[in-house]
Amino acid sequence: MEKILIVDDDPNILLSLEFLLRKSGYQVFVAIDGEEAIALVETEKPNLVLLDIMMPKVNGYEVCEFIRSKTEWNFMKIIILSAKSKHTDMDLAYEKGADRYLVKPFSTKDLLENIKDLLGESKDAKNEKLED
Repeated sequence: MEKILIVDDDPNILLSLEFLLRKSGYQVFVAIDGEEAIALVETEKPNLVLLDIMMPKVNGYEVCEFIRSKTEWNFMKIIILSAKSKHTDMDLAYEKGADRYLVKPFSTKDLLENIKDLLGESKDAKNEKLED
């Protein structure tokens, strides 16, 4: 079962995304700030992180950068979910290592398609390594 970490300081977003992803068959972890996210990334090693940018303590850019600083976590996919819709915000997220960027509000269908696409890519990469 694929592990997904949801990181957002809005409890309503956390609850709705957690429900959606559990219903879709994923093992889900939640964090309300960047510090908690980093701790969960270190202990649970999720396959994918859904990450808000504007959070207390440690922001999403910093969490993204931290994850990408560890080569052993290269398998982790990161989707930024943010109300920030300027190209400069998106560009910075990609510079920090995000795989995708979805602007809030987003459709749950789009989110699930992006998750399946990214996790499919990571499964393909694992299978290629096993075949070598």
